[in-house]
Amino acid sequence: MITVYGYSSSGNCHKLRLLLTQLEREFKWVEVDSTAGATRTPEYLAKNPNGKVPMIETDDGRILTESNAILCWLAEGTPFWAGDAFARAQVLSWLFFEQYSHEPYVAVARFIRGWTQLDSPRRASLPQLRERGNQALAVMEQHLKSHEWFNGDAYGIADIALFAYTAVADEGGFDLSAFPAVQAWIERVRQTPHFVAMPAPPVEVLSRLALPD
Repeated sequence: MITVYGYSSSGNCHKLRLLLTQLEREFKWVEVDSTAGATRTPEYLAKNPNGKVPMIETDDGRILTESNAILCWLAEGTPFWAGDAFARAQVLSWLFFEQYSHEPYVAVARFIRGWTQLDSPRRASLPQLRERGNQALAVMEQHLKSHEWFNGDAYGIADIALFAYTAVADEGGFDLSAFPAVQAWIERVRQTPHFVAMPAPPVEVLSRLALPD
């Protein structure tokens, strides 16, 4: 049994829920509201001094953090991360792209719109975040014009990693109609066996996401 400590509205956490469900692997989910300080308690910091979600714990007490590292470990020996060394490295390149060129803009824009107050000074950064996020989406669009997946010839963890926040990019104010290949890929992911969607954010967050900037 694997225990996943995660915040359901987080794309980084949902990656693990999606992969574990599609692997048909049993797991226990412990909801940790990182937005309310639940990752800063002494008990949580004793396990993960970085104070973030997601985190997994194995039955023998081993701890693993960082969403994409966890994806690689869970997918080891499965079709979700297969191929020779070069093919696997290509998958890693997309995982690094997601964390350094995609998530810091697409996910952060969503967080600012939904999880900060309407008068937050952080909202001033939204135009720049969208500019950089659209650059990442354009890279994805270019790839998808000639490939069905990011994981090589078949769906896998590179797709899961990029899907999590791309599928809710509109909540960050991104217009995906400008990226038709990305939209088609999102629908392909949703049609994969045992797909599970990210749970909706809390009501108060949804109310802010529905408002214009």
